[in-house]
Amino acid sequence: MSSLQHVLFDESGAFKTGTVLSESDASMQVETSSGKRIKLKSNAVILRFADPSPQEFLARADGLAGGMDTGFLWECAGADEFAFEDLARDYYGRPPSALESGAILVKLHGAPMYFYRKGKGRYKPAPAETIKAALEGLEKKKRIQAEIDAWAGELIEGRFPDVLRPLLPMFLYKPDRNRAETRAVEKACEETGLSIPKLLERAGALPSSSAYHLGRFLFEYFAKGTGFPSAATPRAPAEVSADLPRAEVTAFSLDDHTTTEIDDALSVTRLPEGRLRIGVHIAAPALGFAPGSPVDAVARERLSTVYMPGNKITMLPQPVIEAYSLVEGGDRPALSLYVDVREEDFAIERTHSVVELVPIAANLRHSKLESVDGAFLAGEMPDVPFANELHTLWRFALSLEAARGKPSVSGDRPDYSFYVDTDAEGKETVRIVQRARGTPLDKLVAELMILANSTWGKLLDDNGLPAIYRVQTGGKVRMSTLAAEHQGLGISHYAWSSSPLRRYVDLVNQWQLVSLLTGEAAHFQRGSAELLAAVSDFEATYNAYGEFQDRMENYWCLRWLIQENVNVVTASVVRDNLLRFSNLPYYARVPGLPAIAPGTVLELAVESIDLMDVEIRLRPLRLPEAPPS
Repeated sequence: MSSLQHVLFDESGAFKTGTVLSESDASMQVETSSGKRIKLKSNAVILRFADPSPQEFLARADGLAGGMDTGFLWECAGADEFAFEDLARDYYGRPPSALESGAILVKLHGAPMYFYRKGKGRYKPAPAETIKAALEGLEKKKRIQAEIDAWAGELIEGRFPDVLRPLLPMFLYKPDRNRAETRAVEKACEETGLSIPKLLERAGALPSSSAYHLGRFLFEYFAKGTGFPSAATPRAPAEVSADLPRAEVTAFSLDDHTTTEIDDALSVTRLPEGRLRIGVHIAAPALGFAPGSPVDAVARERLSTVYMPGNKITMLPQPVIEAYSLVEGGDRPALSLYVDVREEDFAIERTHSVVELVPIAANLRHSKLESVDGAFLAGEMPDVPFANELHTLWRFALSLEAARGKPSVSGDRPDYSFYVDTDAEGKETVRIVQRARGTPLDKLVAELMILANSTWGKLLDDNGLPAIYRVQTGGKVRMSTLAAEHQGLGISHYAWSSSPLRRYVDLVNQWQLVSLLTGEAAHFQRGSAELLAAVSDFEATYNAYGEFQDRMENYWCLRWLIQENVNVVTASVVRDNLLRFSNLPYYARVPGLPAIAPGTVLELAVESIDLMDVEIRLRPLRLPEAPPS
């Protein structure tokens, strides 16, 4: 038997043992089982013992405790508070050894469900009903953990459990870590080293990486789905048209072949004495429903049509678009701006606006007018419908641009159109078509829309009606309810009004214009809280939609590289390590790229493409030689 005295004490909720080196009335010097010397208050000691050694005591006490039945121990304890030594005496039916008392202490301490700790070495049995509830909870946790382990196992093996399918959007876009299902997914991610999207893609839960990106956007901005309520229907066009005069023009639109919301059309009418009347005709959905109506509620919530390669989510319900889009073959309600000019120099003599019915003779498509731009620039007349009218409008557009002193369309970089086709098996194929910017057709449409938006913005301001303006001062472009110049365009007023089927601010401005032209009370007055809120909400939402469109275009650029088996790309240095691809609207960074002059064209190997993170890794194949020092 050892002649040394050892102690068991509690340190931060854990039992420790040590050997007493010296002791006074209130404290002692103790060497712990790990060899560390500490000063210990005497009242911190729970148990004194001589054998076994401190290094063995707790291990042997744990061994004895492991053979005890917790439920039996709880029955032996009675109902009142007790000291562990007393329970040890009752349990063994004799004075226990220090090791046996220590085993009881360890058992009590390790069963907080059954015994409440009440002080140093003292405990109180938990009520039977409390233990029952705790055991049921423990069993439930075990069942849940078993489910978590089973789900995680399937995911690790590359299978997606059907029971998890309804929660797929939550896993991908806003994981709820309080749910067992999420813990299973995260466990599988930890085991495989994959992110949640990549894990679920591998498990076959995602139809495609494009569906993942679209789903994220819909989860945030269209949580209720992209459908429209049945109540969102407009006034019938026939009812609207009954009181409108019919224009004596032959109007046509000019759009991409995928455009279904045809907002604008144009016309050219010859007047006496060498004068022309240029017509800009804008679809008038404002006549079909009013602010506060069910249709307006939908438009106010969406604020804009969402565009993405191969798809779009319209701002307005299809019945509204069908009723008010400027589709060829009939008369359509429109808000028209007429500009009377001298044919010889296109000097503007007069403008006037009217709400009317406009006969739409044709919906021209860019794909059918490929010869126009080159012919106009070469001084030739192409063999296409409305060639004379298009040529006149282009010459007028040049005059407008010169008067403003600002280009309407920048021609320094090409424009790109994305087309995504899906076959019967769901396979997606992307086409990216490059076309020059600043062409005659681009310019004539851009200049005439600027003319309409600036003329109508000034008209509203001159008549004291509030509107929503697009202003630019000090280089910053923003929306405002106060009229101000747009320095970038060189105009005093610029109120978006030309796309009311696609943008809510244009619709608001059209309501204001219609009220002015028809002599009715304006829907929105100065200081209107509704107008201010619409401006704020539109700007934030429109920017978010634009960012989504940019991300999807970047995604489809990478898809195109994979689709076309492109292994080497060319790109020019923009600045630092930022590069712009030569034949795609895509920018990428190349970490570690040395300082290279902007504009330098590099050849780069495509090392990897990550469609989930929309990232590409590039490696320069050769670098320009550094200039001699």
